[in-house]
Amino acid sequence: MPGSPLETSIVGRYFNEAQLAKSLADENRLRILRCLGEGKQSVSALVEKLGLSQPLVSHHLRELKRTCLVRVERKGPFIYYQLTGSDVLDLLDAMSSMADSLLKSRNHF
Repeated sequence: MPGSPLETSIVGRYFNEAQLAKSLADENRLRILRCLGEGKQSVSALVEKLGLSQPLVSHHLRELKRTCLVRVERKGPFIYYQLTGSDVLDLLDAMSSMADSLLKSRNHF
């Protein structure tokens, strides 16, 4: 039945999954998440490790925060970012494994 609570929840679920997939569909965001997998870090530490500009890293962190993949911790004037949980790394590992599996007979997507 159109408009039923069940249909609405399914649509909402797919919307949320699509937003998460979009957030993960950027190489720099994946690199940031992997760095944060080592522990909480400041924007300046991420800029130095990744060789990206500060505005670009900040932009990506905002998107990752919006999709609940990272959280912010403020300590005085300093701001640190960290993963929201170990399941974020589990997801990245699963994506990496799937990409490797899909690409065994190809050079690229």
